[in-house]
Amino acid sequence: MLKNKDDVIKIIQSDDKMMEILHAANTLDLPDWWICAGFVRSKIWDTLHCFEERTLTQDVDVIYFDSTNIDEDHEKTLENELKTLMPDIPWSVKNQARMHIVNQIPPYTSCEDAISKFPETATALGVKLGRDNRFILTAPCGIEDVIQMIVKPTNFFAENKERAAIYEERLIKKNWKATWHKIRVQQLALTFQEES
Repeated sequence: MLKNKDDVIKIIQSDDKMMEILHAANTLDLPDWWICAGFVRSKIWDTLHCFEERTLTQDVDVIYFDSTNIDEDHEKTLENELKTLMPDIPWSVKNQARMHIVNQIPPYTSCEDAISKFPETATALGVKLGRDNRFILTAPCGIEDVIQMIVKPTNFFAENKERAAIYEERLIKKNWKATWHKIRVQQLALTFQEES
């Protein structure tokens, strides 16, 4: 059904609501912006499960990268602009030039770098409109896991004990299998050596 990036692009481009959301986000003209994570993943899994109705998303994550203004209040201003355009959408806007402080990790170099460090490979996805409204999909960890309905940690989360614990907590909290029964969830079987 879905075999590659082109197939994913087609199902999103044929979804009028998703395209309306992308066009709304594009009006902000943000540097290095993307709509990411569940917005993309849920569409793929809904399609693979042959759902007739779209799964409701808790938020539509708009990210951008602007090191010249890392004021959190500015993000709220941008969210309000989007809410004015589409009040029925649960917008969330985050500047990735600031989020490394929140996450207590080294600074991201770009939004794609930030996406590559999301907890799950199936969530490490982003879409946006480029010049001339050209549709762009990024999948820094690849598209295979999300298409094969495999949930596993990105290398960034798998290689660190504290982040691995966050990944495991998310599996419980998100409980994706309750919605998408065909997915296969990979528990972390890594053994972390105790620091001396």
